Amino acid sequence: MSGLIDTDLEFWFQRGLRAYLGEVARALGFGLESCTVDVDVPVSAYVAVDWRLRRFPERDVALLWDEVHGWAVAVEAACGEDMIVLSYLGGDDVLPPPREVVRFLTALRAGVQVSAGPGSPVLRRAGRHQELLALLPAR
Repeated sequence: MSGLIDTDLEFWFQRGLRAYLGEVARALGFGLESCTVDVDVPVSAYVAVDWRLRRFPERDVALLWDEVHGWAVAVEAACGEDMIVLSYLGGDDVLPPPREVVRFLTALRAGVQVSAGPGSPVLRRAGRHQELLALLPAR
């Protein structure tokens, strides 16, 4: 019985997360097709950005999200290497309103040094998706 409850929880969590990512993508002027989600723990997402930063004209830009660190802006590294995180949004909210994500990316694109401080912020522990479920849009 508890497996069924957990399965239902994960279904609604994943559905709500996809809806949230869709809201963020639309606020940025992108479609949901620019987003991918990895539902392993920690859950993470990738939003492809269709422009490049002046500082890194040869590298693709992406917004990254995960349930521990929240939002970050990164650039693609050399083939097979991890992405290079330039800045974390930080704050207290791992699921901030889409307009905050837009402001964060816009500031970084304008060359404003945006940083949540040294290293990656730890906003929460991975897993325990029931804590996030109430914060996600119901779809």
